[in-house]
Amino acid sequence: MEIKVLRNILSANDQIASDNRKLLDSKKVFAVNIMSSPGAGKTTVILETVRRFRGRAKTGVIEGDVASSIDAEKIGKEKVPVVQINTGGACHLDAAMVSKALSNLPLDEIKLLFIENVGNLICPGEFYLGEHKKVVLLSTPEGDDKPYKYPLLFKIADGILVTKTDLLPHLNFKIDNLVKAVRSINQKAEIIPLSAMTGEGMENWISWLTNGIR
Repeated sequence: MEIKVLRNILSANDQIASDNRKLLDSKKVFAVNIMSSPGAGKTTVILETVRRFRGRAKTGVIEGDVASSIDAEKIGKEKVPVVQINTGGACHLDAAMVSKALSNLPLDEIKLLFIENVGNLICPGEFYLGEHKKVVLLSTPEGDDKPYKYPLLFKIADGILVTKTDLLPHLNFKIDNLVKAVRSINQKAEIIPLSAMTGEGMENWISWLTNGIR
């Protein structure tokens, strides 16, 4: 019974996600679903990315959190359209939540849309939102073995950002080990080490995103 219910939930979600995708495509908006554990640096990376796209392409953000609007307020200071979603305890965003958020964004003006998912390495991987690309952040303090422990999210990722590389001299984190772990389940994902604090690797990330913008 539980398996059937889950299938029904995912099927209903996928239908709404398909509608979201059609809307985004009609508006020529490139949407990226940003996923990670809490504290991996999602908001910091988005903020720095928004700044670097200023003058290149108009950006927008859907900010997902269990509670509060702290991150949305930070992003709003950059003068970009942002909509807050509070899940009220749910550990992920779903397509219906994103659909409502899209109706409150000026999609005719946006070329690049970030959907910052709830901090979690499990649940967000189950729910398609209508995005064009899935990007997973893994911060260096978390360790280079996470793809073995949480395979689904890394398996479905189109891009993987290794964040906080400025801390590498102080940690037992090996980029080569992380690449090996990812490649054991995902041969295609782009792996980009970067530091939003120092700027190292950010242009590689910007270039990857630019390729998706129409």
